[in-house]
Amino acid sequence: MNIQVKPRSGYGILVEQLDGPVAAYHGDTLLAQSNRAKVMYETRLDPVVYFPKDDLLVGLDQTCGKTTFCPFKGTAHFRDLILPCKTELSNAVWSYDDTLPEAHQIQGHIGFVPDMLDRLELGHNRLQPPDYGNISGPLVDWLLREAAFLPTPEDFTLALVDKLREQGLPISRLTILAWALHPRIAGHHYLWERGEPGVKTFSPSYEIHEKPEFKNSPLRHVSRGLGGLRYRLTGNVPSEDFPILKDLRDKGATDYVAMPLPFSDGRINVLTAASDQPEGFSTADLGLIFECSAVIARFYEVFMQRENAQAVLETYVGKRSGARVLGGNIRRGDGDEIDAAIMFCDLRGSTLLEEKLSREKYIGLLNRFFETTSDVVHAHGGEVLKFIGDAVLAVFPAGQDPAEARAQALAAARAIVAALAEIEPCPSLPHLDCAIGIASGSVLYGNIGSQERLDFTVIGQAANIAARLGDYGKVSGHRIVVSRDILTETANVTPLGHVKLHNVSTPVESFAIAADI
Repeated sequence: MNIQVKPRSGYGILVEQLDGPVAAYHGDTLLAQSNRAKVMYETRLDPVVYFPKDDLLVGLDQTCGKTTFCPFKGTAHFRDLILPCKTELSNAVWSYDDTLPEAHQIQGHIGFVPDMLDRLELGHNRLQPPDYGNISGPLVDWLLREAAFLPTPEDFTLALVDKLREQGLPISRLTILAWALHPRIAGHHYLWERGEPGVKTFSPSYEIHEKPEFKNSPLRHVSRGLGGLRYRLTGNVPSEDFPILKDLRDKGATDYVAMPLPFSDGRINVLTAASDQPEGFSTADLGLIFECSAVIARFYEVFMQRENAQAVLETYVGKRSGARVLGGNIRRGDGDEIDAAIMFCDLRGSTLLEEKLSREKYIGLLNRFFETTSDVVHAHGGEVLKFIGDAVLAVFPAGQDPAEARAQALAAARAIVAALAEIEPCPSLPHLDCAIGIASGSVLYGNIGSQERLDFTVIGQAANIAARLGDYGKVSGHRIVVSRDILTETANVTPLGHVKLHNVSTPVESFAIAADI
């Protein structure tokens, strides 16, 4: 039988009954033979012959090995075949145990993974797919020509919705979940709803993974690689399924789909779409999104890669330094000569703390020290460049006002001492304490290192003096020790004279600053 079909427009599925006996073989083993076999034609895919399960002639393991999702057919469950010789063919067949309306004709049928078949005897049937033509041209044309110039994921999401609606898709709600590489933010959830202005962006923390509303959501199901989902919401939605489906149905939604948007690194992001039209989405509607999903995913991946790079750089080298690296300062020696106040803050008594506390509690205490110090530095206009063991190196760029930068550094030092004094490791140990050294001067703010491994830092005598003043404060019992040029006032200041510092050729006139604790 030759199937002759007129050219069709839009993504399509066509199921036809085959005439006479059709047989499937693995080697010399007859796997299935049927007079009721059907062929499915689907856009872009090879024809698939489906056999009724009752006509399978070998054993079928009922345990599901893996699943995949199709927004038109439903979730495919793969199972093993057990041959007469007790040999198992792993994940050799699939079936749609609960097919969607577009593919109801293959309910109760199985399809064979092509690699498992050595021979498929079709009798006098001849398979001839229909001509579906160009089904995604306008959307692809926009993706290729205009979409690349949109500056933000919010702009892209809004424009994507507009293009889909222009092509007749009855979308009332669209969301994109894109995972991030960030120390605090798990990802971004972009939400568009008809009647609401623009696109809303939610950036949940990693606690989202423990929240019931996420655990019981299609987003988690799809992002874990369990396949997509499709629900007609006009009928009864099982109560054990996702609560959001009832919420959407109560708002008038009639159809819902969640599709994976895989990134090139293997992470699975999620696109969801809902319709409130009586008939919901057609096969052609979802086929349009499905056809373009890989390209759509790449746009979001580009947006997220830029953000991820910025987040990683800010996490490891600081906001200002990260911006410089992203701006192109990535070669060894790249950097600027700047005037700055340099602060070196060292935790006192860390050896004793490590001895007395468990490793977990000690690491937690170190994190509190670093977080407290960093927050104060940033609040006073500085930037933490790095953590060195149990110490913090920070820079306060002078810009057009060196006096202000020095004052900011000194104010930050006093605030750090006060904040740490409120942190008690445990009842048997004293509150946290520190030694801070501050100096100012001209430093190189940029890249040093090997050709393959660079460090964005500050290099100069001011940085060396700040570190040595901190060391001196540790042994002399002073919490804050500064060079003369840092002084903004004389009250509560103890002159220390010209102090000989390690690896500093000339003694440095130094002062101890009283902390307000």
